[in-house]
Amino acid sequence: MANFPFANPPSPTKQRAHRYVSTYLAVILFILTFGSGIFIGRAMILKKQLSSSDSRVAVSDVINIDRGVNHSKDVDFVQFWTVWDKVREKYVKQPVKDSELFYGALQGLVYGLGDPYSVFFPPAPAAEFTKSLAGEFGGIGAEIGNKNNQLMVIAPLPDTPAERAGLRPADRILAIDRKSTLGMDVSTAVEHIRGSTTTTVVLTIMRAGWDKPRDLTIHRATINVPSVLFSMRPGGVAYLRIMQFNDQTTPNLSRYIGMLKDRKAAAIILDLRNNPGGYLDAAVAMASEWITDGVIVSEKFSGGRENVHETEGLHRLAGLKTVVLVNGGSASASEIVAGALQDQKAATVVGEKTFGKGSVQEFENLPDGSALKITVAEWYTPNGNNINEKGITPDTVVKEDFDQEQVGQDVMIDKAYEILGIKK
Repeated sequence: MANFPFANPPSPTKQRAHRYVSTYLAVILFILTFGSGIFIGRAMILKKQLSSSDSRVAVSDVINIDRGVNHSKDVDFVQFWTVWDKVREKYVKQPVKDSELFYGALQGLVYGLGDPYSVFFPPAPAAEFTKSLAGEFGGIGAEIGNKNNQLMVIAPLPDTPAERAGLRPADRILAIDRKSTLGMDVSTAVEHIRGSTTTTVVLTIMRAGWDKPRDLTIHRATINVPSVLFSMRPGGVAYLRIMQFNDQTTPNLSRYIGMLKDRKAAAIILDLRNNPGGYLDAAVAMASEWITDGVIVSEKFSGGRENVHETEGLHRLAGLKTVVLVNGGSASASEIVAGALQDQKAATVVGEKTFGKGSVQEFENLPDGSALKITVAEWYTPNGNNINEKGITPDTVVKEDFDQEQVGQDVMIDKAYEILGIKK
């Protein structure tokens, strides 16, 4: 057993117990009251003692601590240690690395939640994931998700390699560079798809209506997509297409609202199709432009805790007739906007049922370089509907058929004009 401070204080003999009881109680009370700083200091020293030169915890020095402790009423951890020992003893390729078993066990622990958005990253993948969050990257320009334990395309972003190669929402990804995606989590899939901008990646795709899978070779590129597109359409209709919700979405939207106001727009088409989402605050700010009072979205955490986001800002689009376009590629923040405008009767939602990605993840770096991304809350619309997995059902269902539509035709925009009562 490792020599932790205060782990096993020597027990006084029965003959001397009465002489030491009050002393031990005083010492324990002192530790509980004032010892947190000392404990943290000792813990830091301990971490240094148990860490290797590359700052990773030397698992073999700590893994056998207190095997008898069992913190669950449902399972017996003795079985875990039994399997651990048998693997280390019997596996054909020796020696078995404790660190690989340790990180593999943690990955399996989080996988056991059955949540595709909760992932444990060992140190190397954690570093890559953190790096990808910091700036531009080489990729194909598609949001990848997991539905019913199947990796699929949520949305190819406009004018990206993914769109040009023919990827569509709901395409199932069976393999990446001939490697099966069976059991692969979203973060691992993204890691395989990203790469140098001078290279290609082969996705094996299965689509509804196909009799067999097809390979799509996609050239990676630096992905940099504008967050908002704006144009004035026939009949004085302002067309706003939101590509993603990032730190540029709110200022861009604000600028375009000023422009459509100057041009006295008669109505708005808000296009959220194939929008994979993004920042919560950008979604709240956008929906607030239409909603003058009440809730935009609620976050519900474990233990019953709730965080309610109410409308904010100037509400510059309140009362302006609006149609929101959605499809199966509309996810996350775009579902928040569509759900809020629908529930608050600020717009008519048209299109196909949205993806159903209504959960909040926290990303935490751990001391040894590994990291945990875990779902901590779910989003609910103003009427209390859970977005996660259920999605937003449109007020008017319109299905797109790319194989049947003529060049330049958009059946959803046609339906939007019909609902607005404006001729194109």
